[in-house]
Order: sequence, then C-alpha cells, then structure tokens
Amino acid sequence: MWYKNILETIGNTPLVQLNKVVGPTPATILAKVETFNPGHSTKDRMALKMIEDAEKAGKLKPGFTIIEGTSGNTGMGLAMAAIVKGYKCIFTTTDKQSKEKVDALRALGAEVIVCPTNVDPEDPRSYYSVSSRLEKETPNSWKANQYDNLSNRQAHYESTGPEIWEQTEGKITHLVVGVGTGGTISGISRYLKEKNPNLQVWGIDTYGSVFKKYKETGIFDKNEIYPYITEGIGEDFLPQNVDFSLIDHFEKVTDKDAAIYTRRIAREEGIFAGNSAGSAIAGLVQMKDRLKAGDVVVVVFHDHGTRYLAKMFNDDWMRERGFIVPEVKRAIDCISNRLHLPMVTVEAEQTIGEAMHKLMHFNISQMPVKSGDKFVGSISDHVLLSRLVDEPNLRSKKVSEVMREPFAMVDKDLPLAKIAGLMDKQLGAVLVQIDANTIQIITNHDIIKALS
Repeated sequence: MWYKNILETIGNTPLVQLNKVVGPTPATILAKVETFNPGHSTKDRMALKMIEDAEKAGKLKPGFTIIEGTSGNTGMGLAMAAIVKGYKCIFTTTDKQSKEKVDALRALGAEVIVCPTNVDPEDPRSYYSVSSRLEKETPNSWKANQYDNLSNRQAHYESTGPEIWEQTEGKITHLVVGVGTGGTISGISRYLKEKNPNLQVWGIDTYGSVFKKYKETGIFDKNEIYPYITEGIGEDFLPQNVDFSLIDHFEKVTDKDAAIYTRRIAREEGIFAGNSAGSAIAGLVQMKDRLKAGDVVVVVFHDHGTRYLAKMFNDDWMRERGFIVPEVKRAIDCISNRLHLPMVTVEAEQTIGEAMHKLMHFNISQMPVKSGDKFVGSISDHVLLSRLVDEPNLRSKKVSEVMREPFAMVDKDLPLAKIAGLMDKQLGAVLVQIDANTIQIITNHDIIKALS
C-alpha cells in the first residue's frame, strides 16, 4: 500500500507517555507528538483543511496565489499543500521567528517577507497588515487568515480530537495546549467536551500576550502587550478561532522557562519538539499540584525541534539571554584530560641539573618537590633561570637548597574563580587532591585554557 501524495499522510500522530520531564506526579502524562505530520507540525491539519474548504467555496482556484501571515508552521503546511495542488505562496512573518523556519518555507518554493515584531497588528508594517495588503495587490490571490478562518479549528474537531479520544480510550481528563491562533485548542476541546463535559482544558499563554487576562476579566488590556521571545503561542489581539468558553484556565509561562523545558523534553524524553511544547510542559509543571491519581493528561507538542536549532537549542543564544548560566568549572575540570597520567615531581635530594632535565623533558614550567611522601617545596623554570645567570655551579646543588614553599593544596570541586584567588602569583600553581591516592597540579596555563 502507498499514498497518492504527501497530504494523505497528515494525521494519526502517536500519543507517547512522558516519564521524566514533568517530575513526580500521580497522573499519567501523554504527549500528542504532532511532529509526525509530514510538515512536522500540527498546522498541516488546518492548512490542508483551509485550502480544501476555500476550494469548495470557490475562493481558491487553479493558478491562484496563497497569501498568509505565519510564524512558520502554518506556512509549511500551506506550502506543502500548494506544491501538490499547484498554487504559489507568499508568506509574511516576523523577525523574531527562527531562521530555520524562514529557510524551510523558502526551500518549499514560497516567497517570504520578514516584518518587524514590535509593532501593533494594525501598523502597516506588521506581518498581519502586510499580508492583507499583498492580498489586495496580488491578482488571483487568497489569504488563508488562520487566525479568523474557522476551518482552522474545524480541522482539529474533525481529526485531532477524535484521535486523542480513541488513543486514550476516552480516559483523557485534562488537555494542555499552547494557544496562538486558538484553532488547535478550540477544535480539540469542542470534540472532547462533547464526549466528556467534565474534561479540563488548560491553555498555555506567555507574558506579553492578552489571552489570560481576557479570559479572567473580559478586558482586552493593551498594557499586557509587550515583546516576547517564545514562538507559536500568545497574541496581541483576539483571533476568532479562540473559543474562550472551551478553555477552563490559562497559565502564563516565562520565555526562560519555555526555553529551558524545550531543551529538557529532548534530553529527558528523547522527543525533539519545539518551543510551544516547552511552554506547555513548563505550564503543566506549574499546575501539576492540581492533578491526582487516575488523571490522564494529554499535552500537544505542536512542532519539531529542528526549527529552533539556532535558538533554544543553541547554548550561546541561551546564555546571551540569561536563560542558562555558564557552567561553573571546578578544579578537576582543568585536569580531567590527564588524570590517568602521574604527576611529575622531583625529590628534594636530587640535583638542580636533574630537576632541569625533568622540566625540559616533560615540557613543564614548575614541579612539586617531595621528600618521601610529603610535599616540601616547589621549583619553577623562571626561578632557576634567574639564578643560573649568576650561579654557574647551580646545577650541582640540591633541589632543597633552591626550592620555594610548597604549592597550596585545594579540593577537586573548588571553583576556578576561588583557585585563581588562592594561587600565589609567584608560584603560579596549586595542587589538587583527587582522591586518597591521587594528587595533580594545576597551573596558571591550565586555568586560562579552562576559561577560554
């Protein structure tokens, strides 16, 4: 058996139990992994539905151009369907969206226009306004309008909702979904609440979005609006696809928590999902004290992690925004690559000539001096050099006659910042106790290398 085209593979995505990322909970947590759709997101469902409904209504005809404002995923679904059905695509998006999303849209043959994020929806520069202008200026065009096109939520009423009900055998008690256009959460909720009116639906919002306050007060507060980093959820207006009557509670999640949990899903569950999945899990963790034994929670994972490689999955990007702090390096981190090697030492009764030979042979600049099992001093090349000029017979002297005080001994877990403070500028090294039988040396060079 085979499919006639890629569009026939949309839907029937798996439901996968989450075992670690949410932490201890009496409930069963399941992820609806929508990355198994061919365009790697849940938006494939509604993109195809919007196109098919427009075709039936005579709004979209052969040779037409599809125009849409998109954060990337809807555009992917539309572009994929357009290739199969023979349409052109022009998309507008915002400059906060990941480069991977824009590149993917262009890879599918779409023209992409990037617009500023930090402007009102009514501003002529916004991606909403630019897409509307393009529809007027482009002959034979149709704007999908995912925010207000109710085919969006109907797609999830007809497909995603029934799938979840069947996959959980009707046992689902809670639905958790990040809310952007509102189509996913509203379509699924309507179907599931028809099956079980007691079902709890939790929408995940972000700080800088208007949804939560509007749900709780009925007030559209522009003071709630400000730029945010999280992709795929939250809005600065009220899309018609958001049916607030079907959503029992909105939970806000910070950009930082959303980004951190996006990474944790991959590392703890092996599921490479996108930013809205991270938001949804972060929100669920904030609310998990409301869950009890027997509850079955379904969390929708909207899209794929590959669309965020330069963002949430990039350590530099995360550090620049303060989402992760640089790892505190410890003493043992400086020498982890040579723990298997014995430390080079010299005996106090050996000659300076023998000590110099060791320094040159092992290409090192300083050594601990031992007497039996005890560290009794230290010796370095710069001290020897300064004395050799004035003392030609220095080579024959004993190390004990020339050595300086012993290097300080530090714990293997001591942070490098504290080691640097302890390190004598003249001696330029410390000893680190690895275990009862192992001691190693850390030099200035080791610290500089570890911090670079």
